[in-house]
Parts: sequence; C-alpha cells; structure tokens
Amino acid sequence: MSGTRYRAEPRAFVVGRCGVTKGLLVAGTTSDAGKSLVTAGLCRWLARQGVGVAPFKAQNMSNNSMVCADGSEIGRAQWVQAVASRVVPEAAMNPVLLKPGSDLRSHVVLMGRSWGALDAGEWATGRKVLAETAYEAFRELSSRFDVVIAEGAGSPAEINLRQGDFVNMGLARAVDLPVVVVGDIDRGGVLAAMFGTLGLLDDADQSHIRGWIVNKFRGNLSLLEPGLRMLEERTSRPVLGTIPFLYDVWLDGEDALAISGWSGGSSAGTPGDSALGSTLAVAVVRFPRVSNATDVDALAAEPGVDVRVTADPDVVARADLVVLPGTRATLADLEWLRSRGLGEAVLSRAAAGRPVLGICGGYQMLAEYIDDPDRVESSSAQTVAGLGLLPTKVRFEVEKHLGRPTGQWRGNTVSAYLIHHGVATRTLEGAGAEPFLDGWRSGSVWGTTWHGAFEDDGFRRAFLTEVAAQAGVRWRADPGAPGFAARRESMLDRLADAVEEHLDTRALASIIGVDL
Repeated sequence: MSGTRYRAEPRAFVVGRCGVTKGLLVAGTTSDAGKSLVTAGLCRWLARQGVGVAPFKAQNMSNNSMVCADGSEIGRAQWVQAVASRVVPEAAMNPVLLKPGSDLRSHVVLMGRSWGALDAGEWATGRKVLAETAYEAFRELSSRFDVVIAEGAGSPAEINLRQGDFVNMGLARAVDLPVVVVGDIDRGGVLAAMFGTLGLLDDADQSHIRGWIVNKFRGNLSLLEPGLRMLEERTSRPVLGTIPFLYDVWLDGEDALAISGWSGGSSAGTPGDSALGSTLAVAVVRFPRVSNATDVDALAAEPGVDVRVTADPDVVARADLVVLPGTRATLADLEWLRSRGLGEAVLSRAAAGRPVLGICGGYQMLAEYIDDPDRVESSSAQTVAGLGLLPTKVRFEVEKHLGRPTGQWRGNTVSAYLIHHGVATRTLEGAGAEPFLDGWRSGSVWGTTWHGAFEDDGFRRAFLTEVAAQAGVRWRADPGAPGFAARRESMLDRLADAVEEHLDTRALASIIGVDL
C-alpha cells in the first residue's frame, strides 16, 4: 500500500445491510473525532455520484446554528452538510437542537422552532417527545431522498445515557441503520477506543456496527497497519479506510470557538505589530457562552487578517480590531467581560478611536442599557447598564426573532440571518451615529445583529478596509483571493476526494445500500 490508503480485505468480513433503510449513521469514539467532517465528505461523495442524499442529526447540542430559507433554525453543521449534499437545508435535517444556556439548562429548538427549555433533571420525561419527533423526521427524509447520512453525537459508548438515547444507537435501532465508527488517531489511543466502543455495547447494538474509519492520520501508514489488522481480527469488522490529516480543511463547527479548523492566527503576525506591516490583527473575545462564532470564520479566511481568540485584556488592547461575538447569555457574559477587565479594555479602545465590532449579543453589550422584564435571560426582571458605546437600548422579548435579511452597505449587497431575543432601538443620544446594516456605527464602534454578513466577500473586504484605515494599518484586500463560499465548496470537494481516495467506497456503498 502507498500513501495513507488502507482498505479492508472484503472477503474476510460481512459488510452488507442491516435492513432496508438506505442510509448510514456516522458515530464517533469521542466528541470531535471527525463525525461532522466525515458526514459532509460522504454527502458530497454521494451527491457527486448522482445519489439524492440528505444529512441528518437527531439531536445536536450547539450554540452555532443557522436559519433556513423557511425561517427554521438548525445546527450549523447540518446546514453545511446540506450544502455538501447540494440540497436545500431544512428543519428535518436537525429536528432537535439544544442550545445550552447554562451547565444545567438548555433551550430546545424542535423542528426549527423554539419549544421551551429543559433542566438536566427533566431529560427523562422530556426525551420521549423529542425522540418521537426525531424518528419521524428521519423517516420523512427517507421517503424523499435516496439516502440519509446521519451523524451521531459524542460517543455511542456513553452507556450511562443509553436508555434515553435517540441520536446514536437508539436511532440506529429505531430506524434500522448500519453504523460506522470514526476515531481520531491524532488524539492517541484510537484502537483501544474503537475496541472499547464495541465492547461496551450490548449484542443488539453491536449488530449495527459495520466498520471503522481512522481519521486525522499523519505519518508512516505501515507502522499502523498491523494494529488495524488486529482490530479487524478482534472485532470481526473491517477498517474501511484511513483518512489523512487534512490541513486547511475546516467546516462550520458545532463547538464554540476553537473556531472551525483554525485556533490561533490565520496568518503570520502578532497582535499589535501590524502597524509595522500589512497584517490586520483581530482579537475575538472568548465569551463563556459564545454563540454563532462561525461569524468570525470569514474574517479568518481573509488573506492578511490574523484572528486570535482571547480572554486577555492585553491582547484586546493591542489588536487592530476587537470583535464581541454572539452569546446565548448576554447579561451573564457582560458581567464576565467586566470582571475580567475586558470591559475596561474595550472602553479604552473606543475612547482612543480604535475599532470595536459587536455582533448580536456583542452588539447588545455596547448599548446604553439592557432591559429583561420578562426574565428571558435572568432569574428576576432587571435592567443592566451596557458599555454605553452605541446610542441604543436593548429589550429582551420572549419571542425569538428569526429571519434571513438582505441589505446594502457602501454599495455592497449583504445577506445574513437573525437569531436573537434582544431588540435594540435607537436612543435620543444617537444624533451622530450612522446606520450599519440593522445596527449602528458611532465613531470607531460598530454593531449589528446580523449573523453571516461577513461571508459576503465585497462587504467583508469593504468593512475591513475601513477598519484598517481607522486603525492606521496598511492592510489591503486581495481582489484575487478566493471568496468565502468558494473556499467552502473547495473544502467540501477535498473531503469527498479523501473519501474516494482513502476509504473503501465499494464496501461503504454496500453498507449504505446503494449501487454505484
């Protein structure tokens, strides 16, 4: 064998279907093993073969979400997987979305709409209706698409949660899906994790496990192959392939701010030294309850823009642009901002005419005050002083505002999406402010509730050019650089290429139940 290709010997294993449903559940040995990426890669691979494929995740816990064309809200990862499938994203692809508001309480979005909130102790009674809705959504998708590729959550071997599970083996059993398990070899211990995953499952669950996929491999494959052969012998299931570590491939993720595939800076440079060169240094504040952090991905993808995620006031002070991103807990995260000295750092920047951008919850923090009369975020009705940098007041409303607005800024068309409870309105002190999308700009301080706006290439580059001028930085946009949507498409195709090159696609097609 050459490169990082490892395919099982088909004669040694039975890899056929469990039942009649044409589909697959992609489970993982751990969270962040690569389930979302593998699912996206399989969806794009099948779509390129002319198969009508849809993604699915029964239950997703994430504060990174997206608004579909019909106004429904789903997890951002499933939205991207729909893009990979070349189909229109819809609520049935992620029927249950949990948005953590605290360590013990989550807001529930059911079939794209707000359903209520559940405390940790309420899951036993609350799961039944969620599970039934998820199963019905899967069956409905299956009736309209040739294949449904489902993504699991966490690990199927979390046997303490098995009784109420409807996203891993519970789903596989309910709709008769075969399962492949992805393991991240970059973490170490992947063979033990795969063997242990199988060993912890009961016989009925084990019967759905059809094979293994090793993810994020780098190095000499010949050193790994003996272990893969032993894993096959001891589990009686094939290793379906070894996907290499794909550098510069990232997709809109579920987890907050290890934003996509980048986690440090997106280009060379150190925050604060950009005035000496052409790098624009951006500091993104890492809120404890950050939400829709994917807004920053487009900034990080821009050549010459160095994005750092931080909770350090000194980094905030030195950066050319500071971004206060969205949050699921505006009031709590505003208090945290102040307690860490970050609030004072933001105020000092604004006083010095240095750029600050607030998006959604971050925009609300820039207001003069925030009012929560209906206890949407608070345990009691209260009014809290904001940072007072924009001439607005914010009032939290019980009804969530969802939408797909469009607009213009500096001659650039902007498309975005809305997900918020807080409504900002202008105060009398706003005579010197100018409109910015649906929000305001006052001096060097900018704010909007629009998520996703920076994915529009012309708008993003115009905004960053103006910010660079405010910051005294010589950064200029590269008009020849790929656009953000084009980069996403390229990455999805690279994932599909990896599936075709490094996985046993013949065995996968047999497991899924398609004839290619």
